[in-house]
Amino acid sequence: MAQDGEQKIKIGVCVMEKKATSSPMRRILERLEAFGEFEIIIFGDKVILEDPIESWPICDCLIAFYSSGYPLQKVKNYVALRKPFLVNELEPQHLLHDRTKVYERLEMYGIPVPNYALINREYPYQELDYFVEHEDFVEILGKRFQKPFVEKPIDGDNHSIMIYYPSSAGGGMKELFRKVGNRSSEFHPEVRRVRRESSYIYEEFMPTGGTDVKVYTVGPDYAHAEARKSPVVDGVVMRNPDGKEVRYPVLLTPDEKQMARDVCNAFQQAVCGFDLLRFKGRSYVCDVNGWSFVKNSHKYYDDAACLLRKIILDAKAPHLSSTIPPNLPWKVNEPALPSDGLTRQGSGIIGTFGQSEELRCVIAIIRHGDRTPKQKVKLKVTEEKLLNLMLKYNGGNTKAETKLKSAVQLQDLLDATRLLVPRASSGLESDSDAEDMEHADKLHQVKAVLEEGGHFSGIYRKAQLKPLKWVKASKPDGGGEFEQPVEALMVLKYGGVLTHAGRKQAEELGRYFRNNMYPGEGTGLLRLHSTYRHDLKIYSSDEGRVQMSAAAFAKGLLDLEGQLTPILVSLVSKESSMLDGLEDARSEMKVAKARLHDIIISEGKSVIRNGNSGSPWMVDGAGLPANASQLLPLLVQLTKKITSQVKLLAENEDEKLATSKYTVLPPYDQAKALGKSTIDAARIAAGLPCGSEGFLLMHARWKKLERDLYNERKDRYDVTQIPDIYDSCKYDLVHNAHLNLEGLPELFKVAQLLADGVIPNEYGINPKQKLKIGSKVARRLLGKILIDLRNTREEAISVGEPNYNQEETDLQFRPLNKNEHTRRSNSTCDNSPKQNDDDDYDRETKYRLDPKYANVKTPERHVRTRLYFTSESHIHSLMNVLRFCNLDESIQGEDSLVCSSALERLFKTRELDYMSHIVLRMFENIEVSLEDPKRFRIEMTFSHGADLSPLQNHDYEAACLLQEHTLPIMGPERLQEAGSYLTLDKFEKMIRPFAMPAEDFPPAVHQAFSGYFSRSGGVLERLASLWPFHRSSSNSFK
Repeated sequence: MAQDGEQKIKIGVCVMEKKATSSPMRRILERLEAFGEFEIIIFGDKVILEDPIESWPICDCLIAFYSSGYPLQKVKNYVALRKPFLVNELEPQHLLHDRTKVYERLEMYGIPVPNYALINREYPYQELDYFVEHEDFVEILGKRFQKPFVEKPIDGDNHSIMIYYPSSAGGGMKELFRKVGNRSSEFHPEVRRVRRESSYIYEEFMPTGGTDVKVYTVGPDYAHAEARKSPVVDGVVMRNPDGKEVRYPVLLTPDEKQMARDVCNAFQQAVCGFDLLRFKGRSYVCDVNGWSFVKNSHKYYDDAACLLRKIILDAKAPHLSSTIPPNLPWKVNEPALPSDGLTRQGSGIIGTFGQSEELRCVIAIIRHGDRTPKQKVKLKVTEEKLLNLMLKYNGGNTKAETKLKSAVQLQDLLDATRLLVPRASSGLESDSDAEDMEHADKLHQVKAVLEEGGHFSGIYRKAQLKPLKWVKASKPDGGGEFEQPVEALMVLKYGGVLTHAGRKQAEELGRYFRNNMYPGEGTGLLRLHSTYRHDLKIYSSDEGRVQMSAAAFAKGLLDLEGQLTPILVSLVSKESSMLDGLEDARSEMKVAKARLHDIIISEGKSVIRNGNSGSPWMVDGAGLPANASQLLPLLVQLTKKITSQVKLLAENEDEKLATSKYTVLPPYDQAKALGKSTIDAARIAAGLPCGSEGFLLMHARWKKLERDLYNERKDRYDVTQIPDIYDSCKYDLVHNAHLNLEGLPELFKVAQLLADGVIPNEYGINPKQKLKIGSKVARRLLGKILIDLRNTREEAISVGEPNYNQEETDLQFRPLNKNEHTRRSNSTCDNSPKQNDDDDYDRETKYRLDPKYANVKTPERHVRTRLYFTSESHIHSLMNVLRFCNLDESIQGEDSLVCSSALERLFKTRELDYMSHIVLRMFENIEVSLEDPKRFRIEMTFSHGADLSPLQNHDYEAACLLQEHTLPIMGPERLQEAGSYLTLDKFEKMIRPFAMPAEDFPPAVHQAFSGYFSRSGGVLERLASLWPFHRSSSNSFK
């Protein structure tokens, strides 16, 4: 705010009225004015076009940029007369009207551009001897451009751009133009020859997967990027339900952020936009637009206003603080977000130790959000229709199993199942024997699962058919015999879908991270992925619920707008080999579960629990209730009670459907549900189960639990079913409390007592076994964490070395020399420090960031953030390694990484519920020497997630959340004593024996940028199915 009596800084807006009154400009100017330090003066068209410059308003700072009809030379004369500070310099704006000059300036600064050549005509249709056109290529000065190639007018104001296609693809030409309604391009199949009316640039066509990337800068240290459907696809502009063009937030690589800075400096335009092409792992600038703002993004407007304020204050009032205020003046009266309070505060955020420490790295391993119970149907099938379906999709291989995932495959399975299950049959009654009744029951369940939702949107159902028995049969052509399958095992997996509550939990946790994990960043004001200082990557396992949790978290973390699918497509990388599966520890877990069964069943019958009684978590089976075996019969009894009630509800529902006297709600749409963060009130009001589950499937869920928990014929309990019973209990207490199932709270209490002991022990019956299993499950993830920390340390050290000269970082308006140009051009693909870096990386550090960046002591250092979204198994495994790593024989005499009080808390916690997470933050003390072990410190925190019991007495906030079927997330807790100092060296020493060595990781493979739109006809199907968007596991580990 301007101090009392201090004159406000006058900002003149000397642009055409159409631009000055545009929504983005108005919103940003309103925010600037709200600071109270500026007076905004709009010149207007009459002043600009008609009045002499001597009568124009006098201002301290001028916003001026060219648009159609703008008298650029007249404005330059005004600037020469009054000498205001310019946000965007005027002289370089002439360059933007000539695409040749744009490319020349880009090349001068070492910014990669597409491979191109110039045709310069002095008059229309001038024949040039250095230009030759053939059917499928043109040749310019001996340089050949094969079709498809791009033809651009040199005139930057001419937006008619052509793409010419080869005859092998049918030939023709596509014209790109500025949007007209819902069109942005038109295909002309009859046009084969290039234009000759004017001068043109010809350049190589780069297939980018149908995606354009638009980058918007506000000063050299801020770059916001969005992807949109490219007009080269089909020319149809993709719009959301509000009629606005769909754009996707994208992360820029460090090299792309450097390119943004260089574009900003090369053209001396603080506020500008440019187009990026991503092709074969590299990025190229193909157009620079001058003054450009992001549309329809309130967060961007906030960022832009704060950054423009700093730029202007630094230039005109350096005595005033340009630090971003914690409370923005235009947000003072805004109501609090409705999800505030979902994440609780904990004791775990320690923060920096004094002013000498700065955050360098944030690594978080996060479990997915609230989900529906995971389900599985197994049945042996002999029906010919199902056996033929198996052969249809396995290529006729009678010995091979078949996996059915696609919509077409699942539709075939549904069609076959419908013929086998009469519509009038409920599947709950049968005059046949028990085995036939169970088979009909399961077929009815398969049909219900496949019909769920009315269509196959999103892959949350998959089936397997595996042949079991064969008979000899004659081949149809009489050419001998073959083994024909007569029986197969069908396994249908479904459920485990992220709920509306899970989405809300993930989004709110992301918002909490933004506001609490980054000291010195204000209140999470600037988007982390837009500021030059942050290097963010998000990884997810293969499971849909995990990927959608990652997308929702990213939305909250980065303060993004819109639906989850575009965010998932743009920002989340799938890494199944690191974050999925228990295969490497399957045998050890089997041994642990067998021992667990013996302890529970034989409790009180001379089973000896090994371990140290001084630490209760050191004994075998720690955490199991003393009366575990006595609780099992009660668990069976209460489970049967719930199953019988749900069976009646299912029979009533089936009867109402059969008699057509029941008003049925529209089918539950899973794809639309992913975009919601609130309950489906209509289903709740109608007395139906929450979400997509009907009573038939709800009964099948409980019937399977009842059947698998206890085998009456063998008088045997399966204790591995206890976690699933607890899972179903908690789900129904949170989401289906309105059904008032009698005995459900009692069942939950019993299941919770048992599950609190069973679940932790499934990952090892004692600490040494937990460490062994944990190291096998999390070995790759632990290796990747060490790589993250090492890369951050190496980058920080390279910046902190004595030969690093901060004065050399200011490259403003200085062109690169030839050698620098070569180095920059060759570095586009690889931007992360490796173990064996060459000297180029050390020299590159001085091109990172202007040291005058706002409110940061050492801005040339990046803050590396790596987020890993996974399942409960990996959270348990990682935590077990962290707390028990000192028990390994290779580490002698070391204390645990986790302090004793935290070990006790972890033992008492036991359940690591939805959104539980482990966070490692690395700080650098810049006042100690580079060789000092205390240069880098690790802080470890954890949260046990949303483990609040739905039966507890809650405070008002929690009670309100529970009405929305949502449980709050517990805040982070410290894993170290307050004031303790865990060095990076010690952390590496303790973890390295259990981590995959860096040299065992596959080398980085740079793939072509996989765009989000291949053909317009497949857009909706691809958006619905989600899976094709994710990058493969061969992505670079950076």
